[in-house]
Amino acid sequence: MYFKPLLIPLLAQVALTFTVMLIMYRRRVNEMQSKRINPQRVKSRSDAHGVLPDSESASDNYSNLAESPILFYVAILLTLTLMVQDSILVILAWAFVAARYVHSFIHITYNRVMHRFAAFIVSSFMLLAIWVRLGWIIIQS
Repeated sequence: MYFKPLLIPLLAQVALTFTVMLIMYRRRVNEMQSKRINPQRVKSRSDAHGVLPDSESASDNYSNLAESPILFYVAILLTLTLMVQDSILVILAWAFVAARYVHSFIHITYNRVMHRFAAFIVSSFMLLAIWVRLGWIIIQS
């Protein structure tokens, strides 16, 4: 039987990724339509840089959600596979996801770099703590 308390933060992280994807899509399409930009003109990320500034932060954030969160997904799936039931991992998982929500909110709204960086650092430490805790549990068993 799986450990449901870890599935909920995992699903919350997936929901964040899809939400940012939809925001990025909506902003990109609106920006391209309002500026009458032919889609072929922005066929790569480097082409879009500078051409679509209004949607760039959402696009960057969507890319960020495919970077360090991968380690979160792997840790949660490994924890579930090993049938580890640990309340500290649940707390750390929620802390990671909360920090990622804050990071994404800052990134796609007012985008103050030092605020965003603080949220990123918190999420990074939570991710590190997840892996240290999981590694400790694995080594101890």
